[in-house]
Amino acid sequence: MQSTIWDPVETISGEEMEQLQVKRLRYCVGRVKERVPFYQERLSGFEPASIQSLTDLARLPFTNKQDLRDNYPFGLFAAPMANVVRIHASSGTTGKPTVVGYTANDIDIWAGLAARALALAGVTRDDIVQNAYGYGLFTGGLGMHYGVEKLGAAVVPTSSGNTARQVMLLQDFGTTVLCATPSYALVLAEAAVEAGYDLSTGPLRLGIFGAEPWSEEMRTEIESRLGITALDIYGLSEVMGPAVAMECTHKFGMHIAEDHFIPEIIDTETLEPLPLDQQGELVFTCVTKGALPLIRFRTHDLARLLPGDCACGRTTVRMEKVLGRNDDMLIIRGVNVFPSQIEAVLLAMGQVEPHYQLVVERGNDHMDDLEIRVESTSDPSQHMQLRRRLGTNLRNALGIGCDVTILAPGEIVRSEGKAVRVIDNRQI
Repeated sequence: MQSTIWDPVETISGEEMEQLQVKRLRYCVGRVKERVPFYQERLSGFEPASIQSLTDLARLPFTNKQDLRDNYPFGLFAAPMANVVRIHASSGTTGKPTVVGYTANDIDIWAGLAARALALAGVTRDDIVQNAYGYGLFTGGLGMHYGVEKLGAAVVPTSSGNTARQVMLLQDFGTTVLCATPSYALVLAEAAVEAGYDLSTGPLRLGIFGAEPWSEEMRTEIESRLGITALDIYGLSEVMGPAVAMECTHKFGMHIAEDHFIPEIIDTETLEPLPLDQQGELVFTCVTKGALPLIRFRTHDLARLLPGDCACGRTTVRMEKVLGRNDDMLIIRGVNVFPSQIEAVLLAMGQVEPHYQLVVERGNDHMDDLEIRVESTSDPSQHMQLRRRLGTNLRNALGIGCDVTILAPGEIVRSEGKAVRVIDNRQI
């Protein structure tokens, strides 16, 4: 599956890219300082003309999600509302959601970036793309939809949910590309089996999955069950939406659209920039957005920027799969635990389904206890041995002990969007 270079900027030299980034950064900083009261205060005394290289990023202030909430709903917009043509918002599980706006030019840029990401993955005009990301305030559905149309492929806007119908359309429409969360892709695979449809024998060949962290072991599981190539896409509403970065078929990191989103990795403690190949928190500066340009936005996603060239021929910097979010990290008895670490151990074992939940309780000794619930297709007579093996492997991987509960297939509630992996009863 050969991918197409959608935009020549994907292959320019590092020196040419930095020149473009510095030019756009200088303009962006000047624009927000002029138009956004929040940045007028943060950038007081800073001269945009003094930006000469990307090292000057470190002189600029960070922006975080709380800043968007504090300026809810439109306080960080750099364009008048008369020029804003679309508004999205995050889920807002606690307090007010974070609100993002787009000008007509923003929408056009976003569609182009989504088309670039799809082309990078090997999607062509001949494909039928079933888009099972949620439409509405969530950016995933419309973000990918516009990209498919820009590319010239056929989009089937199913959104998430109504799984039986999704499977019927996969079969009847001859869908070749599936866009969804990785957890929902597995739900579709289960539903296809129940419907008697063998996805691996159909025309479906490619899946583009994102919106939640997923391990390499999960990739193997998805590819096996659906008979496809599974690729990772990255994005977040505050930065733009899907297509901030996309994995090519070489599966060695996601290519960042760094001509629009300048990436950094910072130390989560010192907030100092880290060099390539060191893990830390991912930070983006959005230099081409009209409605909501953000300076050094802290994503709280933990990743690395990868050195070296990619065999696909693109020169854009790549980021590894996101390990998790530093604000989603569980601290159990003083040990940092990420759901993706546990997922990797579970799926490497075999005999278990790729559906699991982590339940955290506050014990009688005022210490935290972690229970891992996982489904298994093995005979119940083997559950005790499987439970012991999982317990040992998890202790070796995490450095702490945890309880393992083996459930029958289907006992964990399936999600039609992002999977609910963690149940934290300490806050109840």
